[in-house]
Amino acid sequence: MVRILVRAALLGAAVALSACGDSSPHASLSFRDVTADSGLSFVTTSGATPSTQLLEVKSGGLALIDYDADGDDDVFVPNGATLESPRKGPGCRLFRNDGDLKFVDVTAAAGLTFDGFGMGAAVADVDGNGFDDLYVTAYGRDALWLNRGGRFEDATDAAGLGDEAWSVAASFGDLDGDGDLDLYVANYVRFDPARPPAKTYFLGAHVFGGPLGLEAEPDRVYENVGEGRFRDVTEAWSFAAVPASFGLGVVVLDFDGDGRQDVFVGNDSQPNFLFRNLGAQRFAEIGVDAGIAVGDEGSGQATMGIAVGDVRGDGLPSVFTTNFMNDVNTLHVNVGGMQFEDKTKRFGLALVSRPFLGWATAFVDADLDGAEDLIVFNGHIYPKEITEPRGWQREQVPLMFRRVGERFERVLADVGGSWVDEAHCDRGAAFSDLDGDGDVDIVVSELNGPIRVLRSEASGHWCSVELLDRTTPTNARGIGSKVTLIDGAGTRRTRWIQPAGSYASSSGPRAQFGVPDSSGTWALEVTWPDGSKQSVASVQHDARVRVERVR
Repeated sequence: MVRILVRAALLGAAVALSACGDSSPHASLSFRDVTADSGLSFVTTSGATPSTQLLEVKSGGLALIDYDADGDDDVFVPNGATLESPRKGPGCRLFRNDGDLKFVDVTAAAGLTFDGFGMGAAVADVDGNGFDDLYVTAYGRDALWLNRGGRFEDATDAAGLGDEAWSVAASFGDLDGDGDLDLYVANYVRFDPARPPAKTYFLGAHVFGGPLGLEAEPDRVYENVGEGRFRDVTEAWSFAAVPASFGLGVVVLDFDGDGRQDVFVGNDSQPNFLFRNLGAQRFAEIGVDAGIAVGDEGSGQATMGIAVGDVRGDGLPSVFTTNFMNDVNTLHVNVGGMQFEDKTKRFGLALVSRPFLGWATAFVDADLDGAEDLIVFNGHIYPKEITEPRGWQREQVPLMFRRVGERFERVLADVGGSWVDEAHCDRGAAFSDLDGDGDVDIVVSELNGPIRVLRSEASGHWCSVELLDRTTPTNARGIGSKVTLIDGAGTRRTRWIQPAGSYASSSGPRAQFGVPDSSGTWALEVTWPDGSKQSVASVQHDARVRVERVR
């Protein structure tokens, strides 16, 4: 495989070189568990099993980060701690990708010593030195680890960060339009494991308490002020105008195509937020008016995971959220004008999800047919002593849906592979082409269980797009950009460069496309985070394409 380099001036014509590779024309969307041979051998810690408190069941995010800048994604595991020692756990892990889905533990060599009660992580080059950095969310003090060329340095204090609130998810994005990456941190509840809330009831079961009845921790928004430093602008930018909620997920993206980055926040047991970017560092929460705050039943859901995809083929980002059992996962379709409609039932995603408690999720073109499919990982929060007598499942199988026409249809093991039938108590997952063969592989985190590696066995043609913005070194990967692949008939397929989402996880910063018709020539259109557009006139299939933005 030959890497393509595309270089174009901001307003000039684009020039593309081409490369080709081998792939079968017969599409498949199966995955295979290759953990045993991967070298990625690690069991996560998050309290104990069985879980007895809310704190124990929320950890489990992952991050894919090219820490050594060699072109492939390495795996970072924040890891958690225990109730007996919630401020100091066994520590994080970093696994270097050596190709062909083989990994090596390089935690010590990389200087990573984070050992808090980690929840998740976000990835971006916040200081513009060409190496991706890590922001780790935690119960207790968050941490910023700056990458100094393959070795990390704890820069939390120097950066003006280190909030002690229980934070779960974070997303980088250029919120003020100045070219660098700001940071939104979704915080959860005030919680003291030494004084846990009283038990409560769920569908007749006596279970541990929370989050209802606990005090919500307000989210935090930080402006990037350069050289890896930040300042808290939560109030100054109007985010504090709404009451605090139980934040579990966040994605920064331009949802209305006006060239300004907005913020979607998934909340637990309360309505979700959508902050519209009004410009001039002002944001307005419009979730209810936009139709995205709640589902069809009119009440707040327990949103854990977030996926963004173009389900109508119109270039607008729709939002899929995973929720608690006895509720449905929800698809809010973007109909334009910052308006969303709950189309979960119409797309065939409602009833099938009710028995499951959903976490990590993503839209992925698993069969390389050009249309994005959907993957959801599941697992209960209550122990078997509670779930089994009631016919619930603590360990739950994942859900995989193939896009067929205007609906999603569930894929079972005879098509998707045996992993679809294997039950786990999953939490986070990250998605990327980890072995460089053009399809998307998966790394999954199980609560107090082993990390798993799922290799895609798709066969078909593809195009992988990565961005390099030389005009803004602190967002060189173009986070927040929109990438559209256009075939000869004018059919448009759209992806977004935003690693955040899933559940408390960060995926690879590339746009991955299946190319069902390999006989023609394809074009690319990139909409950068500020709304400016760049075109590439001719891109062939089976190639990694880099689109550069230069002055």
